[in-house]
Amino acid sequence: MIVRIWHGRVPHEKAASYRDFLSERAIPDYRGVPGNLGVFVLERPAADAVHFVTLTYWTSLDAIRAFAGEDVLKAKYYPEDQDFLLEFEPEVAHYTVADAAVDVDRLANLIQSRV
Repeated sequence: MIVRIWHGRVPHEKAASYRDFLSERAIPDYRGVPGNLGVFVLERPAADAVHFVTLTYWTSLDAIRAFAGEDVLKAKYYPEDQDFLLEFEPEVAHYTVADAAVDVDRLANLIQSRV
């Protein structure tokens, strides 16, 4: 399994709208690609902006290519991102999951109670 990690910064006053955009547009796009195993959107307010990190889980680099294109390290942006992001980081990071321990049922319940 491969985790694809992207980071972006949004002005505080646009954070709620960007969160909605991610839920309505980006997450369904990720989930619609065969080989996507899941998506987590992380959010952290800071003094300069609100930082968003997406963690997407994939079965293979081929699955990531189906989502992102041939250059799998290139960040994928949507036209709407222009309305929110303070800059466009050119690359993402990929990590191979070396080990994991997950209580799937408990995690799913926690996630459902937060959204």
